[in-house]
Amino acid sequence: MTNDKKDIRSMTLAELTDTLTDMGEKKFRGKQIFSWLHSRHAASFDEMTDLSRELRKKLEETFQLITLIPVTVLVSEIDGTRKYLFRLPDGNVIESVLMKYKHGSSVCVSSQAGCRMGCRFCASTLDGLARNLAPSEILEQIYGIIRDTGEKVSNVVIMGSGEPLDNYDNVIRFIRLLTDENGCHLSQRNITLSTCGIVPGIRRLAEEDLPITLALSLHASDDESRRELMPIARKYSIREVISACDDYFARTGRRISYEYSLVKDVNDSEEHARRLAALLRGRNCHVNLIPVNPIKERNFRSISRTEAQNFKLTLEKYGINATIRREMGRDIQGACGQLRRKFQSEETVYQ
Repeated sequence: MTNDKKDIRSMTLAELTDTLTDMGEKKFRGKQIFSWLHSRHAASFDEMTDLSRELRKKLEETFQLITLIPVTVLVSEIDGTRKYLFRLPDGNVIESVLMKYKHGSSVCVSSQAGCRMGCRFCASTLDGLARNLAPSEILEQIYGIIRDTGEKVSNVVIMGSGEPLDNYDNVIRFIRLLTDENGCHLSQRNITLSTCGIVPGIRRLAEEDLPITLALSLHASDDESRRELMPIARKYSIREVISACDDYFARTGRRISYEYSLVKDVNDSEEHARRLAALLRGRNCHVNLIPVNPIKERNFRSISRTEAQNFKLTLEKYGINATIRREMGRDIQGACGQLRRKFQSEETVYQ
């Protein structure tokens, strides 16, 4: 974000209204323009045709209107999943994914350009962190996809590139803007935020009064194994992370989703399943089993569907609710753990 103008799509309705009245405009203009930005997903001030030409010019001179145009769109031949490569105003690129289900469409958004968390099974972290995304840049991944497809989005998952709790303030503002009744008005219950386990961020999130679903990337049932997969585990133990999730559930009443990537010969045995069940026993939670997706820079191998099913059955035997995630967009490198930051990394995919 290098432009000195105010980022209008990142402003709350109250902030926008106050700024407009300071400019000498009527108070109702705030809601009118906010609706154009977040309900009608305007890509330019010129689209706001019920505003005078003079006001549109004033808006152009005062504000920056972030609009993301897809550089490339890949469509899965398997399931119709669409992966978008968006170029940011400063030249960085990010990826977003549109997944279609029977119950509606879901968009997976990135919260950072790159990531610094270093999880070994994830492509997003390979090139490090470039920068945090502004609320407008996270929103525009959704709005850009809506403009491209003309389809309504019913669910949003903050599971793309980046660690959402490492960009805390911008992500919270994004959620509040996306769910504002004067804008897109998506239900907060239809939003899932995935974290690798930043304990202070989880505890802070519990105080926000946002009934969103929290998904924890767990991936192991003991600290030693988790540290091998996720550097963040060197800072926060499993006990600390689970305790923070318990507090989140107690505060919000929202069931925790535990993400568990199944890596062949690393964390996929029956004993691993028994230890995971013992760790989570008695908790109101759900385990999302994810056969690890291949990335060329790592030698991790995925397990078969049958092996994943056996792991799931072991968990259920011990009373743990579990499902095997249906991997959407795997053939276009759009599945969990496959999103990247650098355009150069995509040259074998975007052709």
